[in-house]
This record gives sequence, C-alpha cells and structure tokens, in this order.
Amino acid sequence: MPETSGPLFLGLDTGGTYTDAVLWTPTGSDKGTVIAKAKALTTRHDLSEGIAGAAGRVLREAGVAPAEVKLVSMSTTLATNALVEGQGGRVALVMVGFTQADLERDGLKVALGSDPVLFLPGGHDVHGNAAPLDTSALDQALPELAKTVSGVAVCAYFATRNPAHELAIRDLIRRKTSLPVTTSHELTSKLGGPRRALTTLLNARLIAMIDRLVAATEGWLEGEGIHAPLMVVRGDGALVSASFARQRPIETILSGPAASLVGARHMTGLDNALVSDIGGTTTDVAVLDRGRPRLDPEGATVGGFRTMVEAVAMRTFGLGGDSEVALEDGGLVPAIRLGPRRLVPLALAGHAHGQAVHEELERQLRTPNPGRLDGRFALRTGVPEHLAAGLTAPEAKLYDAVTAIPQPLDRLLTSTPQVATLNRLVSRGLVHIAGFTPSDAAHVLGKQSNWNRDAAELGAKLFARRKDGRGQPIAPDAETISSQVLTALTRRSAEVILETAFTEDGLDGPATVAQPLVQNALNKRRGIAGMSLAVDRPVIGLGASAPLHYAGLPDLLGQTCVVPEDTDVANALGAVVGQVRVSVGVRVSQPVEGRFRASLGETQRDFNAEAPAMAAAEDYARSAAAEKAQQAGAHDPQIVVDYAITAATVEDQRTFIEAIITATASGRPRVAV
Repeated sequence: MPETSGPLFLGLDTGGTYTDAVLWTPTGSDKGTVIAKAKALTTRHDLSEGIAGAAGRVLREAGVAPAEVKLVSMSTTLATNALVEGQGGRVALVMVGFTQADLERDGLKVALGSDPVLFLPGGHDVHGNAAPLDTSALDQALPELAKTVSGVAVCAYFATRNPAHELAIRDLIRRKTSLPVTTSHELTSKLGGPRRALTTLLNARLIAMIDRLVAATEGWLEGEGIHAPLMVVRGDGALVSASFARQRPIETILSGPAASLVGARHMTGLDNALVSDIGGTTTDVAVLDRGRPRLDPEGATVGGFRTMVEAVAMRTFGLGGDSEVALEDGGLVPAIRLGPRRLVPLALAGHAHGQAVHEELERQLRTPNPGRLDGRFALRTGVPEHLAAGLTAPEAKLYDAVTAIPQPLDRLLTSTPQVATLNRLVSRGLVHIAGFTPSDAAHVLGKQSNWNRDAAELGAKLFARRKDGRGQPIAPDAETISSQVLTALTRRSAEVILETAFTEDGLDGPATVAQPLVQNALNKRRGIAGMSLAVDRPVIGLGASAPLHYAGLPDLLGQTCVVPEDTDVANALGAVVGQVRVSVGVRVSQPVEGRFRASLGETQRDFNAEAPAMAAAEDYARSAAAEKAQQAGAHDPQIVVDYAITAATVEDQRTFIEAIITATASGRPRVAV
C-alpha cells in the first residue's frame, strides 16, 4: 500500500452492475496517489450493500480509520438507467400558458404517459410581460394530487424570461401540500417550452430515486463514522453537493461516463484526446477538448428523450469483451462479426458450472460434423418469477425447460421456430445465452486467467471447425481462431473510434467508416492511389480489458494510445478528482427602443441605457454564480464572465438586440476539517 500523509478522499461509482470504490490522496505525485481500489456488485434492492461492499473493502485494504476520509464523491448511472428502462415516480405536470397541442411536440406526450397534466392560463411573452394567471383549476386538483403523485413539475410560457408564474404556482403547491416541486427555470435558461417541460417532468420523476441513493450513501457513511462532505458528478463532469443533486437529479444523467472522462484526463494529463471505454457489453467513446468533455450541444438524449441537460456527447456501441462472436453471411472466407449482443463467456459458464458445460462441449467435439448450435447454452438469469408474466404458450413452454444450469441449445431446441422464441426470452431478460466470446479467446491465449480456460478452449475448437464458403474449417486450431477474434476486436474498436471522430466532424460516421477508401486505409491496402488515415489526438483506453484490446490501435489510427494504470476504476477516480462548476446566465433585451431590460433571477429591471443594464447583469451573474457555487459545495470558487451580444448595424448605426452574460464559478469541493 502506498504511504501518504495527506488527506484521504473516497470516490464511488454506482453502476448498473458494479459499484466501484477508490481511496485517493492528492499527495505523493502531481496526479495524487491511489491508495486502494475495489469492486462489488450493485444491489438495487438495497444500494447501501453495494456501497458498503466496495467502499468498506478499500478502507480495510488501506488500513485507515474512517474518520481520516475528508471528502466522498460519487458518480452513478442510476438516473440514466431509470430513464432508459422507463422507471420513476408518478408526477403531475402543470403547464402555464401552453395548450394541448404543445404535448405533441418533443416527445412530451410519450414521456408523460398516463400521468396527470393541467393547463393553466398565464405565462409571459418574449420580453417578460405577463398574461393573466388563473390557478383555480390547480386549487381544485391539489387535494387529489396530494394523494396520488410523488411530485409536481411546473413549466410556464417564457419562464426563462420571467419566472414569476412558476414561482407563484410553486409556492401555492408548497403551501397546500408536502409534494416536492420542480420548476423549469431552475433547470435551464434555454427557450423551447415543450422540451423544457419534458426536462422538468423527468427531473420530478427521478427525485425519489436519487434521494434513495444519496440517503443510502449518507447512511453508510454515518454508520462508519465518516463525517465528510458528499459530492455527486453531474452529466457534464462537474461536481455538485449531494443536496444540490437531490433537487436536480436530471443533471446526473450520463454521470458515470462523464466521470470516466474526468478520470481519463486526470490520469493522463492530456487535454485533447479521444476516450474509449470498453466494458463487457459496450464501448463508450467521447472527446476531450481543452481539458473538458465535449458536451452535446442539443442536450443529452436518454431513453429516446432529448432533454435540455448539458451532458457529455457520448456514443455507445455494442462491442465488448463478452460480445457474441459470429460469422458474416456469404463469401468464400467469411469475416468475424462481433456483437452487438452480449453472451455469457464459456470460460465463465465453465467456472460456475464445471462438468455440466465441459461434458456437453466435449460431446459436440466428438461428432463428425459441426452443428450450427455448437458451443451455445441457455440458462436462466435468476430474475424473480413474477417478471415472467405474460409469456405466450410457446415462450412459457421453452422457459419452463430452461434451468439455472446451462443447457446445450442443440438438445434444448427441437425446431427452427424455437430459435426466435428463445431470442424473445433473452430480450425479456429472462434467459442468458452462453457462447464463444473475445473473453474466451483471451483465456485460450493466456491473456486472461480469471475464469476456466478449458471451457474456453473447447468452445474455440468448436468455432474453429465451422466451414467457410469452400467447405473448409475457418481455422486450424483454437489458438488461431482466438488470435483472429482478438484482432477483429481491436479492428472494430478502431472503427467505432473513427465513427465518433467522423460524426464530431459533421459527417455520417458509420457510412464514412464503411467507405472503401477508409477500409483500404485501415487494411494498409494500396493501389495506384492510396490513402493513410490518422486522428488528430491521442486515444485514452479505459476499462479492465483495455491493455489487451487496445495495444494494436496506434497502427490503425496513426496515433498513440495511452492506457492508464488505474483504468479499471476511472469512473470512481473521476468522481473524486473533479471540480465544482456552475453557471448563471443573465439576459439583457430591448423590448422597445431606448429601454434595456435585465432579467435578474426572479426580478426584472429596466434601464435607459445599455451600459448600466449590462453592468447590473454582470453584477447579478457574478453574485448569483458565487452563491450557487457555495450551495454546490465549492471552496473559494473563481468566477469567469462571458459576453454574447447580438446587435445589428444598418447604415453605420448600431442597434442593440440582445445580450447573454454568463458567469461561471469553479473550484475544488470543500473538505472536512
């Protein structure tokens, strides 16, 4: 264990499958020192169990007293997963100044589902002038809503120009109920009412879920005697206090990927890079620009909904160590195809079930001819039985035949239509398929050793004897096919990184990668005319298997590939080394010639000249950003102000139209004293 005399910080990442923990100190080197790291399964029924498993382990490994921890920070994918899976509380949406037709825009009606919505007269115009507000319908509905929803989302017409009606409704709901209320102007200053309403609705749904995560973490910290500030990573990579995140849980979508980018930048010191994070199921690729994650300018899209939340521009591909290995259809020499489906590696199935897997693989190898289902098994995922409700008769019959012990598909399936039936059970999350994967290939070649090599080798032999278009085996032995699979994974990794780069350059990423010239460049194939290919910045490889799969990337991408030492816990490390960063934007407009209106938070002020209006706007933006940074947990934040002025010049006469003054406050989080 590295020795250190500096303060200790605990970083956590609560993912859908694993919870990671890292104990870090800012002393020992210019990048600080990782004292210990650990993983534990995320326990969704009781999040504190996964947190205790990972965090408790790092404290024990480091041999430190809990009271020595001075800061705790976490990233999470729970909000992202909830939106993808359609989870969240039942909430009411109050729309002021909007009509029923507005529900049809930006996916708002789909997101609302069967949750109640109320339309109230009111709202403001583009200059912040109010229409009459009538809350009588809300007064009548509140007694019933108080008993049937878990929160309320409020969105008023042009509330970003004047939030008075949102504030009045918020105060009314709080006076008459105990429901949490989310108002749209608190979350975004952007125009576009229906999408602003969508963002507010999703935020209200997530409050209870993030509250449970924060409460579970705080409860474990309290039980361990850790009295340190708790921070949460936002989707743009910045840190905010846990209390801040509780009110704005929507801002934690893509928190995990954002934390990995912050961790990548910290571990490598690279300000400009392509970051590729490979896991068992997916590869996530994003861009670092000038030391910060590149954000999605249109707002983060999660679960099919385009929000107004600033978050990392992340592209996800179905490519990982556990990807399905298959052959392309047609061709004399069929190419190896990977993913997008995840399989249980045979090495893992053999590790868990021993002879039940080995005997069937050996039986299949003894047959004279290869079968199309060789090396494939089905087993139950272990979800509760009530989740199997609603199966058709064929699905129920096949599901009853599947057990917790892997069964070979060549004996389980008795007809071709059952293949489609099995795939439906897999898509429902009821059944896993086990088969040959890159993880198995790595076991065969001795590059991975945590599971059962014998099962992996048997699976590789079965795959190698599949026939090509000439009727010959596709490979002579297990080692050859395994080497080809790992080479294919590295090649496909290069392609997904290039897809991301081309997309960021405004091109159609997949189509551009498929171009013959690009493929020739990757294949180093030259004719009379040849083309070389290179990305403009190094690649940072993240993930436990990155050292293996990314070793060949430099030759394909014309750039170096850096794989940090602690790449397997990049998310947890990114959670603890980041900075608090918040922004406040103030708008100055000219509703009539000679009157300059500054929207100062919950109030508006008119001035007779541009200069005093701009000065008042900057003063407010600075003070509001400083206050917001304090609430978000920053220590001694530094403030930078940016001006975006729109003006027209006609016949040498300048006419002021609008200005946005943005103050950004940033700094390290406060630590326990």
